[in-house]
This record gives sequence, C-alpha cells and structure tokens, in this order.
Amino acid sequence: MAAQEIKVPDIGDFEAVEIIEVLVAPGDAIEEEQALITLESDKATLEVPATVAGTISEMKVAEGDTVSEGDVIALVEVADSGAEPGAPESAEDTAAAAPETTQADAAAAGGGGTEEVRVPDIGDFEAVEIIEVLVAAGDAIEEEQPLITLESDKATLEVPSTVAGTISEMKVAEGDTVSEGDLIATVATAGGAGAAQQPAQEIAQETAQEQPAPAAAPASTQAASAAKQQPSRGAAEPARPTPGSQLTPVDEKAFAKAHASPAVRKYARELGVDLGRVSGSGRKQRILFDDVKNYVKQAVQKAESGGAMAAAGGAGLPAQPDIDYSQFGEVETIELPRIRKLSARAVHKNWLLIPHVTQFDEADITDMEAFRQANKERAAQQGIRLTPLAFMLKASAAALKAFPDLNSSLAADGEHLIHKRYYHIGVAVDTPGGLVMPVIRDVAQKGIFQLAEELADISGRAREGKLKPTEMQGACFSISSLGGVGGTAFTPIVNSPEVAILGVSRSQTKPVWQGGEFVPRLMLPLSLSYDHRVIDGAKAARITGFLSRALGDIRTLLL
Repeated sequence: MAAQEIKVPDIGDFEAVEIIEVLVAPGDAIEEEQALITLESDKATLEVPATVAGTISEMKVAEGDTVSEGDVIALVEVADSGAEPGAPESAEDTAAAAPETTQADAAAAGGGGTEEVRVPDIGDFEAVEIIEVLVAAGDAIEEEQPLITLESDKATLEVPSTVAGTISEMKVAEGDTVSEGDLIATVATAGGAGAAQQPAQEIAQETAQEQPAPAAAPASTQAASAAKQQPSRGAAEPARPTPGSQLTPVDEKAFAKAHASPAVRKYARELGVDLGRVSGSGRKQRILFDDVKNYVKQAVQKAESGGAMAAAGGAGLPAQPDIDYSQFGEVETIELPRIRKLSARAVHKNWLLIPHVTQFDEADITDMEAFRQANKERAAQQGIRLTPLAFMLKASAAALKAFPDLNSSLAADGEHLIHKRYYHIGVAVDTPGGLVMPVIRDVAQKGIFQLAEELADISGRAREGKLKPTEMQGACFSISSLGGVGGTAFTPIVNSPEVAILGVSRSQTKPVWQGGEFVPRLMLPLSLSYDHRVIDGAKAARITGFLSRALGDIRTLLL
C-alpha cells in the first residue's frame, strides 16, 4: 500500500477557513468522496471529501485549525489494486481500524484487544469538571459515542470514544476534574475479552448509519432505522407511529439558519425533521446525525406517551405553536442557557405531576431581626455573613421534625409514604445561567453560624458554576427566598419528590394590634406550596403557624 496526501481543494476566495468538525481518525477505512472534515466560513459550511479510498494513516489537522486551498488534510494508505478500494476484507479488518491496533495485535488477541480512551485536546482548559458520566463498565459502545460530559466556566462539551467495543473499566466519576491526556476508560475492542460480538454485517450497517442516507431511501425506512434503538416491547405491541407523521411541517427559514452540515441537512429532510427545532450537541451547538436521530426518537416517545394517556382516559397537552413572529416586527432568537433548559423541564414535570395548593401566612420577625443585628458583628469577625435565611433553615428543620409527613416522599405506587430521618434542605440560588437548588445537609444538627457559613459557601460556588451534581441531590424540603428582590407573596412549585416548598417574600413593618394599641412590627410573608395528596389544608395551616411561632421567638428553636 502506498501513502497519498489528501489536500484542501479549490474552495473559492476563502482563506484560513476554520475546521469545525473532523469526521475520521487514524485507522479508519474510507471510501472515495467520503467526507473527512467540515469547514465553516462566515458565509458557508462545506465538507471536504476524500479523493481516494483506503485507510487513514495520519490526520494532519484538528478541530479549530484553519486551512486554505492546497493544505494537507491527511495521509491515506491506498488499497492495493487487487482489493476493493476502502473496503475491509472481514469483521476483523474493521475492528483493526481502531487507533494503535495492528493486524498482528488483533490476531494475537483473538481479533481484538484493550484500548485506552483519553481526554483529547480541549484547548486551554485545565482541571475541567466532569458533570455527567454517560456509560458504565460492561456497556457496549460505538466509536464517537459520548462517554462523559465536561463543563468549564465557559462551555459544556462531551468527550467521545475513539474506539468501539465494551467498557472494561471507567477511570473517572462525576465530580472529578480532568485535563488533556487524562485516562477516561479502558475499552475491550471487538474480539477482545468482554467485547461486544457483532457480525461484520451489523458493523457495516452501524458504520453506514453515521454517513448521509442514500438519496433513494424512502423517509419511512430512514425513520425506522433512526428509531431502531428503542427497546423491544414484545410481539403484542401495537404498531408504532411513523416518526415523520408526528413531526411538524418544516419551517424553511429556520431550517436554512440551522447550524448543520449538508449531509445532516439531507438526512433531516429525508426524515421530515425541522432542523430549526433540533438542539445541536456538537461544537458551537452544531447539529450532528445523532441529534437528528434523538429528535426522532423523542417524537416517537411523545406519540406513544400521548396514546397511553388517551387510553387511560386523559389527553395529551397541545404543542407550543410555532409562530413566525418576524411577520409582526423585528425579532431576535437567543438560546436558553443550559441550566434554564434543565430547570424548565423539571418545573414543567413537577407542575403536571403534583396537585399544588399554597398556604399563605405571616411571621413576626421583629425579635429575630433584633437578635440578628446584635450578632452580625460577632459573625463578621469569624468571616460569616449572618442572613435571615440561616434562621429560616433552622426553623424549617424544626418543622420537618414536628410534622413527619412534611419530611416525606410519596412512593411510586402512590399508596405509601416514605418518612425520612434526615433533614437536608434545598435553597434556591439565582445564578447568571438560571436558578439552581444546592442542598444544605443535616440542618437540624447545625447551629445558626455554621448554617450561615455553609450557605454563603455553597451559594457562591453555585453562582460560579462550581457545584458538584451530588450537592444538588437528596433534599427533603426547599426554600425559595425573594426577600432581597421584593413582592408580597407567590406560589413556588414543589420539587418532586419533595412534598412542599417554602416561599419567602420581602419583610415589611406593619401596625399590629397588641395590648390595646397598634405597634410597629416587622412581618415576613410566607408562602407554603404543598402536594395535596400528602398534606391537606388543615395540616398546611398548622405548619405555617409553627414556622411563624419559631421565627417569632427563636428561643423555641433550642427546645
């Protein structure tokens, strides 16, 4: 086999065009005209195809590089004339295409081996936090399948596998930090110990799914292929709806503006997918093949869910209407921050799942505020900012003890309550990216100063985007305080599987009738939203009364 250079062809008047996606890696078998890289200028996106068939021996470029006409992209070992160009002779040949795995290695290991997957070049970032681990030991994975998700203060990115096979061992966990070159996992490649055994035909089919679908293939066939990975439900399952039939008509204007390669656009059109509705997971929110597939899967799942609701006597919710607002005037479309997307899904689910009721009340915090002011300087000497929220945490923990149903969760069967013997409380924190709910643990066992110190620490890290996933889990109850913003009352949404949340508004000095006269007292509005399946109105009124008394006389918190 002889090595040939593949260069950037004539791309018009463009110079120093950025590479936004590298579609192949060393060891990959390629065909003539197969796309190798994707370029993006300020005017267009284009793919650069291979001029020969063979096997990639070396990539000369990487994502983020800039290239011009004539620059070398890759070196390709061209197949001998006696063999079909670019076509592996067997399943073992396909497995041997993985980086750093030779034919001799594959033969010695029974057609496979163990490969290490490491953190690739992620720019200037160091010690980036892992916010999600997407696979586990024993999982069968495909090449380019995301393994972990990283989040820095500037971006969120997924790290894909460089090989296909079975995860032998994960070397990282959520909350760890990694840098370029760090080991993520070891993978048993095809034929190795514990590797997924796949016939050559299946491997060829999976590889083909990553390429643009043939133009002649009907949309229904492509939709069925995209939904292929849905779990089987048995022979008695009713016919699945065709994904294309559940998708809305394509908005050509939004489709044209979508950030996707020509191949992905073609694939989306064949499936009837409006790219304007698809969220991209690639670099710079670029829409990839998998994003289109996942969109189709979600459409199928929604259709099935709607059918199940109808069968149960319910009805599906109408979809958000797709309106071209530019017909009325100038508009600007901006993407929701990641945190807002996640919280939007969560609050929508909670609102649908939980029958909400809100009980309103007031607490006389005149004495509590006097005590807080008297101890602010003492707290400051210890580096602690003493806020009213620390007292509310302590009072809420006392309420959880006094009312066990408040410190519970409804079991999945809807017929049992799970009472908790721990007292962890979530606190809503407003961050630049949206609302997050870090959790203060074991509140009942801590003093006011310690709670104030922990509250300042965890709130600060929340605003900086440095919370670990475990620090937002396990709450028994939540507090959402708008006292620093304003308002007199509101109806917070319960965070399932909790059964209640306390909303706190801005305190006001009001005239209160005491001892035959009106006296000025500092009153704090309370809004307790609760799950009416677990807590009834009378109990809710008792709970807010308890909180009012606890905040009105902080000495009761010591009892």
